[in-house]
Amino acid sequence: MIWTIIAILVALWLAGFILDVAGSLIHIVLVIALAVFIFNLITSRRKA
Repeated sequence: MIWTIIAILVALWLAGFILDVAGSLIHIVLVIALAVFIFNLITSRRKA
């Protein structure tokens, strides 16, 4: 599930560069998604 969200956000981020859509908002969302991914990665290693 998280990989799907990351893939969609990266695609939208690249589309933002090409089409100049959403300005800096997509960059903020991408940074938030990256932070959530890292948090998820760290917490899943603790459980294992």
